[in-house]
Amino acid sequence: MANIQDSKENGSRQGGNRNAPGDAGKRVRRRLLTTSICVAAFLVLAGACAAWLSAKASTIKTELEASTHLVPKLKESILNNRQAEASSAVDELKRHTAAARDAAADPIWSLATTIPWLGANFSATVEITRSADDVATLGAAPLVKVYDSLDWNKLVPSNHGTDLEPIRKAAPVMASAANAVRASVDRLNGIDAGSLLPQVAKPLTQARDQLSTIVSTLDTASNAAGLAPGMLGSEKPRHYLLLIQNNAESRATGGIPGALAVLTADKGRISLSSQTSGHDLGEFNPPVPVDPQQESIYSTRMGTFMQDVNFTPDFPTAATTALKMWEQKKNERLDGAISIDPVALGYILDATGPVSLQDPQLLALTGGKLPNQLSGNNIVKTLLSDVYAQFNNAQLQDVYFAGVAKEVFGALSSGKGDAKGLLTGVGKGVEEHRILLWSAEGSEQSVLNKYPLSGSISGPSVPAAQFGAYFNDGTGAKMDYYVKRTVQLIRQCPANGYGTIKVRITSTNTAPADAASSLPSYVTGGGIYGIPPGEAQSNVIVYGPAQAQVETATQDGNKVPFGAQQHDNRPVGTLTMKLAPGQSTTVEFTFGKIVQQSQPAVVVTPTIQSLDKVVLPIESVNCGGAG
Repeated sequence: MANIQDSKENGSRQGGNRNAPGDAGKRVRRRLLTTSICVAAFLVLAGACAAWLSAKASTIKTELEASTHLVPKLKESILNNRQAEASSAVDELKRHTAAARDAAADPIWSLATTIPWLGANFSATVEITRSADDVATLGAAPLVKVYDSLDWNKLVPSNHGTDLEPIRKAAPVMASAANAVRASVDRLNGIDAGSLLPQVAKPLTQARDQLSTIVSTLDTASNAAGLAPGMLGSEKPRHYLLLIQNNAESRATGGIPGALAVLTADKGRISLSSQTSGHDLGEFNPPVPVDPQQESIYSTRMGTFMQDVNFTPDFPTAATTALKMWEQKKNERLDGAISIDPVALGYILDATGPVSLQDPQLLALTGGKLPNQLSGNNIVKTLLSDVYAQFNNAQLQDVYFAGVAKEVFGALSSGKGDAKGLLTGVGKGVEEHRILLWSAEGSEQSVLNKYPLSGSISGPSVPAAQFGAYFNDGTGAKMDYYVKRTVQLIRQCPANGYGTIKVRITSTNTAPADAASSLPSYVTGGGIYGIPPGEAQSNVIVYGPAQAQVETATQDGNKVPFGAQQHDNRPVGTLTMKLAPGQSTTVEFTFGKIVQQSQPAVVVTPTIQSLDKVVLPIESVNCGGAG
């Protein structure tokens, strides 16, 4: 029996063993089925999420592109004083940026930001949409609201003054908008574009560049709104020395400041008084003290004669020297200095319309041989050429200059012209360095120093890789009216890891061949300073960027001696050249050891030529595999 029982148990166990492989297979199949279902479900879910994310990405792309296309429309509406269109454009802009931001705030999109490697791309897109919406809501919308509240035509100077309060109230709104956009820039700058997909990295870089430009524009508008009321006399009258530069006799900032006047701004009302000339102030002995570094480059004449204060291209230096001279001779302390040339006066006349000379003394002076009506078309030729054929006396020329300036500023202060045209004309004058401003109030000047309007050769307004090409007359006459120039930067092959750039200056004396006899002696100089009549002598001054070195100078391909000095850590090269009528010459200064990697640019002395005809596009030498 026991054996039988054992046999049954063994058979039972053996039978159980025979069934085991089948059960395991079932379990494996069940697990495979479950896994397959999970994988399938995951793939379906992932596909759905991918489709959902793709749809959201499409929405974001469409909305951001729509908002980008609205920006030119908004800008055009503002520039053309179409307030209703500007308001409509900014409302539409806000709708598009809000839609893009909402799409990027989707829960699935937020979850996607946690995916390794790819998540950074979703996070970057979130920041781009957030920044775009902040710019529209916190930047553009408040500015358009301020813009709608201003009557720009009433902000133009008039005989009754200008209500400057709206500008003062606009300043904090503009500052707030600038801060909001700056915060967006900071967020975007914190993203590593190198770790992103090209489809995300490219729009991120574009957004950074565009927003940086917007921040700069908003800062400028905010600072202008903050400074303008006070400097236009909202609290008390402001008195500025007006230097009218004569481009026919070059100085580094434009031309000899022959005609002078005191410009008074009182609650937006502008008037001129105390008109005189640099010649009338006479010689300063001992000279007014100037910066020794600049004096070594430009001589003590900077502090000896008002006509030479702007031998230096640094307008803050020229302005402070001129104000010291004025205070010594006139016993009057002024609040600042403004410089302008006849070309910029022409830009103002383009906005105000022609002015007619009303002063009987001026009319009698000209004897009908000069135009009685001046416009943007004839003011430069009249002031810089025709006047010398009429007057051989320097004092009479300065009287005429000052009289014309009074008429132009009279038209400006009477409210003639439209705000847009006036702002465009003044803006063009500032852009071409024809209008410069210095304030004796330290807090105001610290803001002005941030902008080209200050005419500084160093400081925050000067780009890192800026060059300068400046000219001072060496003839002692008015021959620069006939000298035409071009200035071009030529990027050379790097040397020992440093940049090298040539500054090429081509000058041509376009005076007639018989200039010695056909032009007035006051224009040619008559040989008084040793320059044969008809020839034009110029002192050329070229600045490189800080820390660089001026290495060589050539004239028409031949090496020539030159002066090498320093001004505020910038290298300065100088030489003198002389041109007979019809003659051209090309001077090149080579600057090496350039550490700046940014795009180089050049500032030039304003002449009667249009700036785009003077400054030529940058060229680069083909270096092959060098560098």
